[in-house]
Amino acid sequence: MLSLAGRLRKMGTEHTAQVSYELKLADGEGGLQSLALNPLLGKVLSLEFSGNIHCIHCERKTNKSFAQGYCYPCFKKLAQCDTCIVKPETCHYHLGTCREPAWGEAHCFKEHTVYLASTTGLKVGITRETNMPTRWMDQGAIAALPLIKVNNRLASGLVETTLGQTIKDKTAWQRMLKNEVEDLDLVKEAQQVLTEYQPQLTALDNLEYETLTLKPLFFDYPVLEYPTKVKSLNLDKTPKIEGQLLGIKGQYLLLDIGVINLRKYAGYEVRFSAH
Repeated sequence: MLSLAGRLRKMGTEHTAQVSYELKLADGEGGLQSLALNPLLGKVLSLEFSGNIHCIHCERKTNKSFAQGYCYPCFKKLAQCDTCIVKPETCHYHLGTCREPAWGEAHCFKEHTVYLASTTGLKVGITRETNMPTRWMDQGAIAALPLIKVNNRLASGLVETTLGQTIKDKTAWQRMLKNEVEDLDLVKEAQQVLTEYQPQLTALDNLEYETLTLKPLFFDYPVLEYPTKVKSLNLDKTPKIEGQLLGIKGQYLLLDIGVINLRKYAGYEVRFSAH
């Protein structure tokens, strides 16, 4: 039986012919254990929560996790936990109220890409170039296409909000896990979007943007069997979860007893085993 323990981090991904996944467990001292998960398809996995949670930023022990892994003080003070990260069009750096100006300059004043993705239907989103294609695999997209490049996060939020008038910016995660996806031609969709929204994009004040080459990426996930009904598993309610691994998609393990989003439990101290 294979067994290891540590504090959960979001799964690592690699864009190969079939998306490759790695379990990531931190030791609290800067070390990180990795375990390839694709070879464990079909095996029985066990995930046992010790009851201890540690902030993924400062490592302090916390009774509750916020924003997928942070203690409350970090959640309230870190720029990466501010609402403008989820809603970049609300960036307030120019008002002098950024929680961490140096962090904002290093992360938000970089080129960002507005993209179209096929998850369950057409979706619009934003990402930094350094997060491609990880961003799309984490969302469980079966295809994604970089559409527009801008020079900062605020501008990407304004473009996303504009396109969001008719295109969803959220994934229907239960349908995504059941593989209920539309057959979309992303190149055709992108051409239509650029034509339809060109006047509105041009009208945005001081917006400089570059239209990217319309070439999609495709993703195939390691799944033996998709669930017909989605039951969400919760480590807080069920500290020991055990079931056969039927697949991995997005940041979810698909077990025969239900699904669990490992990213949601970042910082949770667990023992993982497979047999």
